[in-house]
This record gives sequence, structure tokens and C-alpha cells, in this order.
Amino acid sequence: MHFIECSYERHAAQILAVFNDAILNSTALYDYKARTMENMETWFQAKAAGHYPVIGIESPEGDLMGFASYGPFRNYPANKYTLEHSVYIAAPYRGQGLAMKLMKRLIELASENNYHTLIGSIDARNQASIQLHEKLGFTHAGTIKHAGFKFGEWLDLAFYQLILPTPENPVDG
Repeated sequence: MHFIECSYERHAAQILAVFNDAILNSTALYDYKARTMENMETWFQAKAAGHYPVIGIESPEGDLMGFASYGPFRNYPANKYTLEHSVYIAAPYRGQGLAMKLMKRLIELASENNYHTLIGSIDARNQASIQLHEKLGFTHAGTIKHAGFKFGEWLDLAFYQLILPTPENPVDG
């Protein structure tokens, strides 16, 4: 296992499969419909335009076991030091500590790039993700009740945040 920088050409189809599994079989994503390769092209373009990493872990056979990324949290200038992140593990590889490894690396990258706050938006019933974030030092910052409706149920969205010691000299504007 090793970290890799994911690319559209090599990883889009594998990331798409993980996203679609989450959409169709869980409340990890509040989408209803499976995404397409066109969605992935736009997604990778947005990551590249914002200089946001898409990191992954591959198996020795070259399978993408999981990936993580971050992007803007609320697209207002004053939120420039705040990120919303995501981490997903392909079903056959869950329970092996990969999400922890990916998240630790994502936190390092956020610090290296002088961000200050990481936000995880987690379905309130996703105890595995909540526990992962708490182990990494994230704290509960609030829950929006009935933020979504999927699979015939109202879903509560919990926010977890991690404050980083960076940047040393934040500036307005």
C-alpha cells in the first residue's frame, strides 16, 4: 500500500464506482442518482482548478482501495482558510484502517497548504465516520436536523471540525 495522487485518466472509473456505491446503498452521499463519467470529469477539473488534492491508496494489484480529497467550504472569500473534506473506501477494503491513513495525510496536506479548519459533513447515523473523526481530534460543531430526505427517512447532518495551527499570518481580502 502506498499513497498516490489520483488522476482522471487512471482513477476516475474506480472513484465513480465508489461514489455510486455510496449513493445507491448508503446515506454517505445525499445524492439520489448514480453519477456519470461526465460528472467525474467536472469533479477532477474543479479539484485541479482549486489546487485541491485527490489522494488514494492502491493495492499491490493497482486497485484503488480508497481515496480522499478536500475542497471549499462555502464559497465566500472569508472562508478561504476553511475546507470540507471527504474520504471513501471501496467496499472490499473497509475495516482495514485505510480511512485513518488517508485522513492523516489529508490533514498534513491541509496544514502544508496553510488552511486552518477542516469540516466533515457526516450523516448523523454514520457512527464509523464519526468515530474516525473523533479519533483524529475533530469535534462536533453542530447538527442540522432533517437536512436531507433519502430512502424514505429524514436525515440529520452532523458537522465535525478540526482546527489546524496554520496559517501563521492569516490575512483579510
